[in-house]
Amino acid sequence: MITSICGINWGDEGKGRMVDLLSRDYDIVCRYQGGNNAGHTVINDKGKFILNLLPSGILRENVVCVMGPGMVIDLKHLCGEIESLRKAGIIISPENLKISDKAIITMPYNVLQDVMEEDRLAKATGKPYGSTRRGIAPVYADKYLKKAFRMGELLNPDLLYKRLPDIVDWKNMTIKAYGFEPVKAADMVAYFEEYGKKLKDYVIDVGIYLNKANAEGKKIMFEAQLGALRDIDYGIVPYTSSSSTIAAYGPIGAGVPNLKIDKSIGIMKAYSSCVGAGPFTCEYFGEKAERLRELGGEYGAATGRPRRVGPFDVVASRYGIMCQGADEIALTKLDILDDYEEIEICTHYELNGKIIDDFPFTDVLDMCKPVFEKVKGWHCSTANCRKAEDLPKEALDYIHLLEKLCGCKIKYVSVGAERDACIVMD
Repeated sequence: MITSICGINWGDEGKGRMVDLLSRDYDIVCRYQGGNNAGHTVINDKGKFILNLLPSGILRENVVCVMGPGMVIDLKHLCGEIESLRKAGIIISPENLKISDKAIITMPYNVLQDVMEEDRLAKATGKPYGSTRRGIAPVYADKYLKKAFRMGELLNPDLLYKRLPDIVDWKNMTIKAYGFEPVKAADMVAYFEEYGKKLKDYVIDVGIYLNKANAEGKKIMFEAQLGALRDIDYGIVPYTSSSSTIAAYGPIGAGVPNLKIDKSIGIMKAYSSCVGAGPFTCEYFGEKAERLRELGGEYGAATGRPRRVGPFDVVASRYGIMCQGADEIALTKLDILDDYEEIEICTHYELNGKIIDDFPFTDVLDMCKPVFEKVKGWHCSTANCRKAEDLPKEALDYIHLLEKLCGCKIKYVSVGAERDACIVMD
């Protein structure tokens, strides 16, 4: 049994929260793409955790976590994340954490490149991409230029260090063009020595491990980072991540391209949020935005940046559901709308005076205007609801309306950050 947990919208939908909850029924959780450019926030009986690289299943003692070949791994950041969890009493060892030998290493110069380019764009155009400045785009570029380093190379340092000087010389051509001092190969060796050695015992061929586990009938969960609208092919390019956030990529990014997903569970909020630049048709501004942002605590888990917010976007969500091949939906943060007497929904877009229902090409998104409809709110707390019948009628009506508009069954409804604050719908 292989299940994918994936984001329907712009990311930050609450995937970590749902992986932490649903992983109770799984043996293995595997992150299959991305790096430390987004955070999955999890609150449970052990405390509050923000996970940037580690799969959210790491907080369950009976779950083995896998970091797949589709990921890019900042060695220093991962070592820090592991140490932070250990201080909180979380056990992490090669028994419950496996890192693909084919996963790509994010280098310090990749982070520098990211910062240099964002600063250049901000100065030259006033329109940076809204990058997290953690080196993700440059390291994925290196991957496809075949000039990146892989985790498996940590097991053969002599060969790694022979290859390193030529790569550093090549990279310095770019760095010097930006007017920065070149990086030193010796500093990159020190990076590998300090952090790589701490991680090499975790490095294996995860494809062999996962195929064996699947043959033994173990239940495997694929955990995505970000959402469909941040996908490098299907998202709002160039305001996307540099990896594939789509569920169909899960087996490839996990290291088992021969396996197939049995179920895709899409995660979406009861309203909309977006970190970073780019078109966001349903966006609220002013007091309306501030109110929703504060109620929802909408600040980036990885960066702390205030998220842009708006009402639920049917057009974007229906597109995301299609991209993710979602079989069912987990709707998060319904409780954030408890305070509203009236709730807006973006049901359509208007483009050049015409109403459209299909999510358009990125270039014309900025020309689209949201078409809002209002529904009655419930204006009371749902925080203690644990069954569908506990919910106010207006909350149930809202859930069923989103189901109808999006064309996908809402199976789970989250009414709080805690593990048990979730309703399984009929």
